[in-house]
Amino acid sequence: MNNLQTSHSVLHAFCVKPGYRFETQHQNEQVLLILRAHPITQLPWIINSLILLIILIFLNFLFLNFLTPSQTIFANFFGLAFIFAYIWFNFLSWFFNVGIITNERIIDIDFHAVIYKEVTETRLSKVEDVTAKSAGFFASIFNYGTVFVQTAGTEVNIEFINVPKPSEVTKIINDLVP
Repeated sequence: MNNLQTSHSVLHAFCVKPGYRFETQHQNEQVLLILRAHPITQLPWIINSLILLIILIFLNFLFLNFLTPSQTIFANFFGLAFIFAYIWFNFLSWFFNVGIITNERIIDIDFHAVIYKEVTETRLSKVEDVTAKSAGFFASIFNYGTVFVQTAGTEVNIEFINVPKPSEVTKIINDLVP
């Protein structure tokens, strides 16, 4: 895979030869591809956050005559803490759910609720089949989909959900498989 050129896409959701290292990386192992969910798939929680901020501002005007200034400050602090926690946890979920393809292995790292980490990996020699599925209007327009990596025997299958350029990911993996 020496013909791959180093590149990064929007918000580092599709990074080819990024030069990154990870905790279980072997001595001569090279990271060829880093995958995250396409940024457009994050719009629902971003829009929800904006709506919550607008509701908080609206509630300030609605309860202006009913609450004292100290109660208003406390309510705003509580509301903003809730909204920013929602934004932070969703961002962390997007940022740390990563797929890594190296010259030796395929690794899928999933964080659930920030406190639970699931790492699935397989050697390239155990890959049986790679399938890319892209369905829907937005997936077609923004070129994202899910890549399924089927492994031999009782190995756990790996899936990269809503990643950019799923057909290109499939081609890269197929080119790496011996």
